[in-house]
Amino acid sequence: MTTIKDMPVRASNRSSVRLFATVKIMHQSTRARVVDLSPSGMAFDIEKPLQVMPGQLVTVESEELGRLSGTVRWYSNGRLGIQYKLSTNALAQITSYFRFFHE
Repeated sequence: MTTIKDMPVRASNRSSVRLFATVKIMHQSTRARVVDLSPSGMAFDIEKPLQVMPGQLVTVESEELGRLSGTVRWYSNGRLGIQYKLSTNALAQITSYFRFFHE
């Protein structure tokens, strides 16, 4: 039996946002709406279905965030979660968004 204390916990708090982005995974691409954003990852509502598996590399391009790379963590019912491939540049982009754009 799994208890709440055995369940995985998010590494960082997420903020609800409403940004638009293009998600690219291998030869596939779709528009998406960013719904959750944190210093370690983000979640999307995607416009069209993708064939993805956890662990695949993904590129996200957004006017507000620039270009970020990451790894698919989960995909279910038109929603997609990624974890950033953290670099100092990616961390700076996310920090800048929270400082200047997020209310």
